[in-house]
Amino acid sequence: MVILADRNRREIGPIKKANLTVKPNGKDKEKTFSIQIARRYWTEEMCFSNYIYIPGTEFGGIIGEILTDTTLDYVELKGYTWRGLMQMKVIKPPSDTAYQVVSGELNTVLRSMIEPRFSGLFVVPEKETGVTVTNYQFDRFCTLLGGCMKMLNTVKYRLHIEYRKDVQTLPGYVYVEAVPVVDYSSQIELSKDSRLQFTMDKKRNGVNHLIVTGKGELLERNVLDLYAWPDGSIKTEQYYTGIDEIEEVYENTSTETSDLRNSAEEKFRELMSKDTFSMNVEKLGIDVEIGDIVGARDYLTGMYMSKPIENIIYGITGGVVSKTYKLEGEDE
Repeated sequence: MVILADRNRREIGPIKKANLTVKPNGKDKEKTFSIQIARRYWTEEMCFSNYIYIPGTEFGGIIGEILTDTTLDYVELKGYTWRGLMQMKVIKPPSDTAYQVVSGELNTVLRSMIEPRFSGLFVVPEKETGVTVTNYQFDRFCTLLGGCMKMLNTVKYRLHIEYRKDVQTLPGYVYVEAVPVVDYSSQIELSKDSRLQFTMDKKRNGVNHLIVTGKGELLERNVLDLYAWPDGSIKTEQYYTGIDEIEEVYENTSTETSDLRNSAEEKFRELMSKDTFSMNVEKLGIDVEIGDIVGARDYLTGMYMSKPIENIIYGITGGVVSKTYKLEGEDE
């Protein structure tokens, strides 16, 4: 049931006869929700800055856009999800240093990075994970969401997010904590034998030598050679040569020299050999969350892959609830 709360996060009540779509972790600014209701069910409490949520889940956000359609006779409420709100915050380096650097226990670091930015909406627990990071360096001007997820990924942890309301008379809050990634690929493999459908594509003719040209002219131009390795890493030492070498030039004159490699690596990963697959995670019958890993094996070709869950699209249409799971790199 979708709950509506005021801007102080005090519950108003359920939104009835609503069609809901929530994309907690869509690409870039697509971490959004949409609620459509017939115009006759709209109330004045369905206004900007009020909250919608499904208790005990990650599915919710803040109303930031209202569309009304008199032809089709509906009102649509839209806004950023909790991850979307984190996506719209930027980690800026301190004024006297080039990078934001952190050390400490995971939840302690998250608390220091997240709670001050959201005026009490986000709460990170005091309990410790027993896992620490040391001198972790965030990318310059990365998003709060991307930075935190990337930091946790270095120690095989992920974000767990849910909306909680512990006491009926008190405001609810968004509970955020670091939890270990669960790798289901070692427990469950999908195959034709199990009658679960998937599509798998392994590309091995992608670019493996990216010639990056930065600022400057002719002999003064900044040139960087980056090379792909079989394990998917990017190095300045060459692995593929001769007929196996596939080259491309990437021109970037707008990025400062110190940040050129980061920008170039992002572009390189779009061009490199890669593995992609999609599958029906819903039929697994397990409670996977964003960041957990699932695997697939095709016993005909012998191909095997595992990928993290990147998004869980939650829907309510005509009172029927659905969940659609998207894997990392899979189109929405």
